[in-house]
Amino acid sequence: MDFTLSPEIEDLRLHVRAFVEEHVLPLEADPKNFSEHENIPEDRLAKVREKAKQAGLWAPQSPKEFGGMDLPIIAWAAIYEEAGRSIFGPLAFNCMAPDDGNMNLLKLVGTREQKEKWLKPIVEGKARSTFTMTEPAPGGGSDPSMIRTRAEKKGDRYVIKGHKWFATGAEGAAHFILVARTSDDKRRGLTAFLFHKDQPGWRILRRIPIMGPHEHGGHCELEFDGLEIPAENVLLKEGDGLKITQIRLGPARLTHCMRWLGQSKRCMEIAQAYVAEREGFGVKLGDRESVQIKLGEVAQQIQIGRLLTMHAAWMLDQGGRARKEVSMAKVQVADTLHKAADVAIQLQGARGFSQDSIAQWIYRAARSARLVDGASEVHMMVLARFMKEEGRDFWKWGPGEGRRNER
Repeated sequence: MDFTLSPEIEDLRLHVRAFVEEHVLPLEADPKNFSEHENIPEDRLAKVREKAKQAGLWAPQSPKEFGGMDLPIIAWAAIYEEAGRSIFGPLAFNCMAPDDGNMNLLKLVGTREQKEKWLKPIVEGKARSTFTMTEPAPGGGSDPSMIRTRAEKKGDRYVIKGHKWFATGAEGAAHFILVARTSDDKRRGLTAFLFHKDQPGWRILRRIPIMGPHEHGGHCELEFDGLEIPAENVLLKEGDGLKITQIRLGPARLTHCMRWLGQSKRCMEIAQAYVAEREGFGVKLGDRESVQIKLGEVAQQIQIGRLLTMHAAWMLDQGGRARKEVSMAKVQVADTLHKAADVAIQLQGARGFSQDSIAQWIYRAARSARLVDGASEVHMMVLARFMKEEGRDFWKWGPGEGRRNER
């Protein structure tokens, strides 16, 4: 278990760092580069995306045959962190949720035909996608077994009826991955489907208002009333929906951590630059012990998060499922992101609270980190269950329970 990056990955990391510095960070300084939803408009994003493609820094998680880089997960950890230094960075390299997790899922489980039809356009940047699982109460949220949206098989098609919400990126997405119930079996009652936005039988009820800046396509509430999906658009097999969620959400949670670490480090850059210059009562803020303690505490938490994230990435690359390792990283990094943004705002005083600093953007976005892809409390329950089952072996160093190639 060596955390030293190979020369090839280190070179890519530095290349991404330089690209973000030259082409992405300057975009944040111009108000014209923020849409009404506080993200970068499509036309301006397209230009920087084209530069990333030309630089050979496009779709790190995806097959080379479709234009991706097909890198190992430890490489994602290194370069997503650098991409996350800018709030627009992951979008620029096509490694932003939800497309990032959907591309990885389709790469792992899609048939040759499904990859050609559904994965390739997302990798190429010609289509956006969303993963549609969460439902309003009493439907499924962190517990997929509670999913109520039904898929009734009629001949060679499935007819979908139900209600979903918080489908990230749904407004503007072309390709949808939907998890619906096909039976009442506890383990094999769910099935995952692919459908296109132009198919009839569904609609977006609303783009849900949120406290933070919106991701591209927002977080939407959807209604299904007779959407028909051919059997050829089932992912894996009928009844494999729970397996699909496990395959997708584990690595997706970890990639959130990778990007959040970049934002956390950015917050520290902003804070350090400010306290190094700002003076009060005859003393630079950066020379005050109380300020140094705040910065040091966050620096330590960021490094803990980086080690947990890279360890989980390494375990996934070894073929392990890394469920408890991903949960530990998710909780640690989500908390750290919120703390880093809070400290950056506090140390800047009124400037931190204003939109003159990107810290307030990160702060508002950061609050969702402890909720998305499983609330922190759910992940703590996962850890408690593993500790009960494994005893002292909970802390073993190897790839852990199960291996992904056994599914």
